[in-house]
Amino acid sequence: MIKVGIVGGTGYTGVELLRLLAQHPQAELVAITSRKETGMPVAEMFPSLRGRVKLAFSDPAEAPLDRCDVVFFATPHGVAMSQARELLAAGVKVIDLAADFRLKDTAEFERWYKMPHACPDILAQAVYGLPEVNREAIRKARVIGLPGCYPTSVQLGYLPVLDQAAVAAAGGDLVERDNLIADCKSGASGAGRKAEVATLLAEAGDNFKAYSVTGHRHLPEIRQGLEAIAGKPVNLVFTPHLVPMVRGIFSTLYARLTPAGRKVDLQALYEKRFAGEPFVDVMPAGSMPETRSVRASNTARIAVHRPPGSDMLMVLVVEDNLVKGASGQGVQAMNLMFGLPEGTGLDQVPVLP
Repeated sequence: MIKVGIVGGTGYTGVELLRLLAQHPQAELVAITSRKETGMPVAEMFPSLRGRVKLAFSDPAEAPLDRCDVVFFATPHGVAMSQARELLAAGVKVIDLAADFRLKDTAEFERWYKMPHACPDILAQAVYGLPEVNREAIRKARVIGLPGCYPTSVQLGYLPVLDQAAVAAAGGDLVERDNLIADCKSGASGAGRKAEVATLLAEAGDNFKAYSVTGHRHLPEIRQGLEAIAGKPVNLVFTPHLVPMVRGIFSTLYARLTPAGRKVDLQALYEKRFAGEPFVDVMPAGSMPETRSVRASNTARIAVHRPPGSDMLMVLVVEDNLVKGASGQGVQAMNLMFGLPEGTGLDQVPVLP
């Protein structure tokens, strides 16, 4: 059994980890921390876990994290990097759901997150936890920086047309890399469980708005990931929106096809690239994915379109921001790190209605 600790178990990604790991046949929950809720039974805060999780929240200073095989950080930015060194010295692997180990450039991290990076040496060895791109590196990793929810959907959506092998096979770029547009929408749980005016029901309900148009923290992460996939610079316009739903990401991605790209069967290209990927579903041509089709599951669904008479590629991507966009992807990475079948504990069917 894999002994698992969770630092910060009271937020939405924390309770999602608890839900998934409580059903995982090879995971044993050892510690769940919360300074504020120390001593409270987990099932008292989250009745959905009654009969599934018998632990109480423990103080981080007293929790037996050093006796775990892996520790998840479902915490604000800055927490994981303050504790990673001690855990790694004890032989514990680290999976961070925040941004501490996502951006490889510490100056970029400090610019967007307004704090110095505490352990650039550990950052240098961290692996970006997107399995569809970095599967083999994840297997060998000691530290994982999990992608954000928006970056997961955008990178998966553009992956087949920016992939260096596909470009080489076509004899040139398939899309214009300097003119990518990501128009993305998220449910309110993407903002976390903290109390904020913008996510109150009376503010977010019956409303639809863009935010962080002049710059979102996920922008440098998305650009870094796309440039790693392409092996070349890219230019991306990224606009996030808040929609009045609890869960879900819907990303509509646009790219102008090059002459080489116009000759490619795009549906076949996407189907081939994701063939065998357990958690990416390329839908039939002409499909219109819905966020509810992935609710509470680790699946991302993708539909590929080329509007009639246009040289534009349009890719529709849906995922659950708390599962494939966060905690489920974390469990997927954990499975790889410990040599388990990748889908272990992640076979939940999406919830309808």
